[in-house]
This record gives sequence, structure tokens and C-alpha cells, in this order.
Amino acid sequence: MRLEDVAPDDLSPDAALFGGGLGLDSIDALEIGVMLDRQYGIKVSSGDERNHQIFASLRSLAEFVASHRTR
Repeated sequence: MRLEDVAPDDLSPDAALFGGGLGLDSIDALEIGVMLDRQYGIKVSSGDERNHQIFASLRSLAEFVASHRTR
């Protein structure tokens, strides 16, 4: 899915980020991880067993950022 043409209001906070939801892939996950580190000081490793929960939806990702951000 190309997100450039998607308006924020068109996104459901509970839609899956990967697979049938927004259709993100592993490259997108890597880019999100880099952005989380740069923007919020959050380090997410590829081997973290919580990744499935963290990246389940926009809501779960936002909740994770809100509770773990250092800046």
C-alpha cells in the first residue's frame, strides 16, 4: 500500500500495520525503528519478543511510544 495518498483521517488506529491492514513490510518496520530512535530515543531491536504486540496497530505503537519515549 502506498501511504503517500492516504489521509490521516482514513487510517484506523486499530488497523494492522502489517499484512492485510496497512500492508507494511520489513523495510517499513526498519524505517519505523530508525525513526523511533531518532525522534523519541526509543531503541527497538529486531529480536525483541514484544515486537508483534508493539507493531500490531497504530494504537499499540502509539501507546508504546508514549510509555517509552525519552524525549
